[in-house]
Amino acid sequence: MSRLVVIGGDAAGMSAASQARRLRTPGELEIVAFERGHFTSYSACGIPYWVGGEVPERDDLVARTPEEHRARGIDLKLRTEVTEIDVAGGRVRVRDVDSGAESWTSYDRLVIATGARPVRPELPGMDADGVHGVQTLDDGQALLDTLARTRGRRAVVVGAGYIGVEMAEALINRGYQVTVVNRGREPMATLDPDMGRLVHRAMEGLGITMVNDAEVTAVRTGADGRVSAVVTGDAEYPADVVVLGIGVRPETSLARDAGLPLGDHGGLLTDRAMRVRGHENIWAGGDCVEVLDLVSGQERHIALGTHANKHGQIIGTNVGGGYATFPGVVGTAVSKVCDLEIARTGLREKDARRAGLEYVAVTIESASRAGYYPGASLMTVKMLAERRTGRLLGVQIVGREGAGKRVDIAAVALTAGMTVERMTSLDLGYAPPFSPVWDPVLVAARKAARAVEQRG
Repeated sequence: MSRLVVIGGDAAGMSAASQARRLRTPGELEIVAFERGHFTSYSACGIPYWVGGEVPERDDLVARTPEEHRARGIDLKLRTEVTEIDVAGGRVRVRDVDSGAESWTSYDRLVIATGARPVRPELPGMDADGVHGVQTLDDGQALLDTLARTRGRRAVVVGAGYIGVEMAEALINRGYQVTVVNRGREPMATLDPDMGRLVHRAMEGLGITMVNDAEVTAVRTGADGRVSAVVTGDAEYPADVVVLGIGVRPETSLARDAGLPLGDHGGLLTDRAMRVRGHENIWAGGDCVEVLDLVSGQERHIALGTHANKHGQIIGTNVGGGYATFPGVVGTAVSKVCDLEIARTGLREKDARRAGLEYVAVTIESASRAGYYPGASLMTVKMLAERRTGRLLGVQIVGREGAGKRVDIAAVALTAGMTVERMTSLDLGYAPPFSPVWDPVLVAARKAARAVEQRG
């Protein structure tokens, strides 16, 4: 009997373990999983909605409990941290988080699913009481505990990416005065600045104070050691709690120390079977890996639960004796600020320039439904196409109800390598309650096709 060791108990790790268990009985394959936190198989993407009160209970975010995994034949060990990978010896060193006791566990096959960690700049005061990164359920619980014992109602969110924007709304829902300090020109750097400006207006409409083009230099603390303010180059913003929404980096310190290959973004490099390059019996998936961007042809780090679950399924299939591959991504993501839906897929303008692609960019405004149907609202769609070929390169959408998931049309078109001209012929569903005769995405495709014809 061989042994599979899994490092990490969330989406990628436990999906891999569960799929391998479906394909191999306990008598054929022993599965041991290590998780340093208190929870497994949970939705990290749902944490802002739990903090904001829209999801009432923490356990609502848990898809499968540790007890359920153990009942399925997975030896899951919580509060157990892997501190070293001995590749040559085929073993990992583990430490009990509570007792500090250490031991070695051997493996025949290893899955690394260590996820990502919130970016925490090395600035004065960043480790003060009241400063929170939000990546795990433990992080979310720690933030809620702070909110419960904090008398003041002033919050500063550092960064305006997905987590920063979602946490700002969550804190507004909790009754806090929220300031978002953002180093970029506009919030949501995953969008082009002209589209991010629409998000900026919506955030201010919620009562959030936006501070753009600002670099945080320190976190000030009071006599009690708790956070009291966030300091930038030319201003100071009072704070009773600080949430870091700067983004995440792959958690690959274990892999780096073991000599495993990392990419330019710090993520593990794998082949299409999610096997770590150059290592026959080691796989990796989730937020700790880099993936192929199918549009630019370059490696990227994209931390999303959708990818992590797919990686886990593929790894588990391969470990269990089958064969599966992960072809890559087009970079699709959606979010919201109150009722404003925000979506993107493919390349931004700066991504296209970085990839050496010549492109055209068009922006349209269109209704979500037939103009005469009650509840119609406007959405803005921006589309990029390769200048000479007309190949779709990217789409960004900002609008109200029905805007966000329209990005899936573009995601399929990108994956299929379609041109914007070909997109105009897509046979999309139409009825007045759902769409105008020409869907907004197709209106943008028509405009992009004309631009390609004129400039190509």
